[in-house]
Amino acid sequence: MKDCQTLQTSLRGIADRARRDPKARFRNVYMLLNEEILRECFRALRKDAAPGVDRVTFEDYERDLESNLSALVGQLKHKRYHARLVRRVNIPKGGGKLRPLGIPVLEDKILQMAVARVLTAIYEVDFLPLSRGYRPGSNALDTSRDWAARLGGGSYAWVVDADIKGFFEHVDHDWMLKMLGLRIDDKPFLRLIRKWLKAGVLETDGQVMHPTEGTPQGGAVSPVLANIYLHYALDLWFSRVVMRKSKGRCTALRYADDFAVAFERREDAERFLEELPARLGKFGLELSDEKTRLVRFERGNPSGDNGGFDFLGFRYHWETTRRGSWKVQRRTAPSRLRRSAERFAEWIRDNRSERIPALMVRLRHKLRGYWQYYGVSGNGRSLNKFWRLVEPGLYKWLNRRSQKRGNDMGAPKNDA
Repeated sequence: MKDCQTLQTSLRGIADRARRDPKARFRNVYMLLNEEILRECFRALRKDAAPGVDRVTFEDYERDLESNLSALVGQLKHKRYHARLVRRVNIPKGGGKLRPLGIPVLEDKILQMAVARVLTAIYEVDFLPLSRGYRPGSNALDTSRDWAARLGGGSYAWVVDADIKGFFEHVDHDWMLKMLGLRIDDKPFLRLIRKWLKAGVLETDGQVMHPTEGTPQGGAVSPVLANIYLHYALDLWFSRVVMRKSKGRCTALRYADDFAVAFERREDAERFLEELPARLGKFGLELSDEKTRLVRFERGNPSGDNGGFDFLGFRYHWETTRRGSWKVQRRTAPSRLRRSAERFAEWIRDNRSERIPALMVRLRHKLRGYWQYYGVSGNGRSLNKFWRLVEPGLYKWLNRRSQKRGNDMGAPKNDA
């Protein structure tokens, strides 16, 4: 408890100063990386997280925790710390594509969490309301609901549905450090972050790659670094330039590297879409041509499709209610629905040998999590479709374990 209080007091002091002085540059934050704070960060790690290249687990490190933390702090004090290789894994992304994730060693996870908390204390007061991802008190479901409510006012007839191609693989290291330098005047602290950016990556085929750009997804510090990078590259530009140049109303929401922008007037939307590639290109980023488009989004769209674009796992479109009024409705995005069903089928296959009672407990937990996110009002048809895709695979594997054929697995109830 004392460690937690020490950490919170230090971070509160940093946040207060950042709030009072928007131009303040912070020195001596490196000294915050002491045993007390690292111990608190270690306790906050997931105990069942996959290990890095050294294969050291939470339990392994905990057996001699005080000695390990003391040695780590000694490395930091004497500038002998070196970032270890990041183990690369690939997870299905949908459409046959894979998303690379980086798994740092446990000691790097501890340090990254401590650094992430310091960065959050400094930058949280700088981030704009349009930035919602990986921030205290914000989550994807609330963000999707707020976006639907904002569009539901009917003021925005055009939506730019944009996608940054491989954002985490193309973060420019020099720009990242320049951005950090605007608020941090502590060379050892910045060198520590640079070491993580430059850390070698152990690929799945055994090769070691030394990146010249990008930050591996999976590290505890990656989300806040992504928010800082896009704060300067995108958010400030939108609020200071795009909004002032627009003749009509406009609004935006960004969740990590996923963002959408809505405009009242078509010419404003077209100008934004025309200028966006150059703005992102300045910072080494590129739009995905196949995933970026301008959508006509208004009630009773003459084209007959009532708009329609995907954001945060939902498809947003206009439809009429039973009373005949127009409403922005959220449905599970078709691509996300298929991907979720595929992953669920893989999970059932991989866990089919588990004892039935334990398997059913885990199964209900996974389904409940899916329903809690996608179980929004009006999304009942998508949820039922998801269950129809999942149910055959579940019967298939359970029927192989018993002579009795299953007939009712009891899908979670949905009143949406």
